[in-house]
Order: sequence, then structure tokens, then C-alpha cells
Amino acid sequence: MVHVHAHADSQNGGHAHSHHGATESIRLAFFLNLLFALLEIAGGIWTNSMAILADAVHDLGDSFALGSAWYFERISSRQGDELFSYGYRRFSLMGAMISVIILVAGSFIILSEAVPRLFHPQLSHAPGMVAFAVAGILINGFAVVRLRDKKGMNARIVAWHLLEDVLGWLAILVAGVVLLFWQIPVIDPILSIIITLYVLYNVLRGFRTTMNIFLQGTPREVDLPGIEREVRQIPGIADTHHAHVWTLDGYNHVLTMHAALKGSQTIQDLACLKDEIRRIMSCHGIAHSTVELEFEGEECRMPQGACRKGSREDPSCS
Repeated sequence: MVHVHAHADSQNGGHAHSHHGATESIRLAFFLNLLFALLEIAGGIWTNSMAILADAVHDLGDSFALGSAWYFERISSRQGDELFSYGYRRFSLMGAMISVIILVAGSFIILSEAVPRLFHPQLSHAPGMVAFAVAGILINGFAVVRLRDKKGMNARIVAWHLLEDVLGWLAILVAGVVLLFWQIPVIDPILSIIITLYVLYNVLRGFRTTMNIFLQGTPREVDLPGIEREVRQIPGIADTHHAHVWTLDGYNHVLTMHAALKGSQTIQDLACLKDEIRRIMSCHGIAHSTVELEFEGEECRMPQGACRKGSREDPSCS
């Protein structure tokens, strides 16, 4: 029995560079968000705007989420050790989960503030609302741009945090401009509710993706049957079975597989097989793979029922 191990070193190098950029961008977003949240509290009191005060509470929650995301993103760059042999990449998902929880809680806080104002609208200081809205759009928009092309589920969720803030400030800007010319205070809570529901919908979509990673679901971009077909086409491979793939963090995928050999194989033949398997794994974006080669007549050691339903494995497993 022979094992083939493959590591996508070049991809890991690119990931490390992108990971460092994501960490720095999250840190910048954290400090910007915290500073502006404190200014919002003062501005909300000055303008008598419940929308700005509600957004200030939301931004304080965002600051906590960004701080935890920054912390977990730094941890996730550690190499594997005795405790976590695959490394610490999944720790970034912890930050993503915390961010989702805070975003959902913050959205319900905004809704709880906005819905009563539909029935009891209050006038606010419109020029102050416009000034704070412009500042909020510029600051949060800058942070969104910094995170836009960063990889990792954590950076993606954080970007949604900041996009929610940008959209919220757009609502406040529109409301402020309208209030400068017309006395229609109900427009503020209407816009806030629409934007919050939109962001909440997208956050829940991101939550589904994060949960799929936690539950070791097959990554959408990985064609596992296609990988098996390519491996079976290698001269000297009779069949494949017990193929499984999952992802560590949404970008670094892990695959295990059994491959049955046909005929007798020399050491040179096995070396060629291993090189071809590594090439296939690299082409499909697999960061870490382990393929167990079984010689002709060798019995598979995996228990029945461990194979994938609907695969080419034993009928008892389908």
C-alpha cells in the first residue's frame, strides 16, 4: 500500500500574501469603525437623529466584530502543530461566525428603532444628518474598497459589515436631503427598514456558506467526480473509491482518495503515477491531498458504509 501526498505550495504562497493583506485591511477597518462610532454618538445627540444613534449602536457592534475578526485572522496564519495538524486557517471562520451573529443582532436593533418611527416620526437636524452621512459614506466606503478583493470568508463577512454601514449612511443622506426641502420624516425609517432587510438577506446567505464549511460540505467549485475520472484515466489505475473533499476556510481544499492499481507496478511506474496524481490535484485547486494506492488483489481497509452515496464504490454503500 502506497500513499501519495500533494501540497499546493505555490497556492499557499499566494494565499499567504492575500491573507496578510486581508488582516491589514481588517485592522484598518476596525480602527476607522470604532473612531467613527464614537463620533456618531455625539453627532446623533447633536442632530437629534435616532437614525444616527441607532447606527452608532450598530457600528459599536461592528467594531467588536471587526476586532474579533482581526484577532482570528491573525491566528489563522499560524502553521500546523500538534494541536491543529492542518494549521489554524479555520480560526478565521470563528471571526466570521461572530460577525454574522452581531450583524443579525444589529439588524434587529435597527428594525426595532425604525418600525416605531413609522407611526411616530420625529424631525431631526437635516444639515447635520447630511454632513455625517457624507463622512460615513466616505470612511466606510474606503474600508469596503480595501476589503473588496481580499480572500477568505472572514474578510468577506467583514466587507458585508461595512457595506451595510455604507447603505445605511446612504439612507440617512437621502433622508437628510429630503428633510432639507420637505417635511417628510417618515422617509428615514422606511429607507432604514428596506436596507436592513436587504443586508440581512445577504448575511444569511453568507451564513449558509460558512456553515457548509464547518460541516465539511463539498466545495462548490471542486468537481469531485471529474477528479476521479481523470485519476482513473491514468495508465495503471484500475478504479478509484472512498473519495472525499472538504475545505479548511473556503479557499484551501483537502482531498482523500483510494486508487486501485492494475497489474504489477515498478518503482518507476509508481513514481510516474504519483507525479500525474499531483498534477491533477494542482489543476483542480486542491491544497492538500492524500491518495492511497492499493495493489491488485489488496483488500480495502475502509469499513463498508464509509463510501459516498451514488459513487462508483461497492453496491452495498450506495
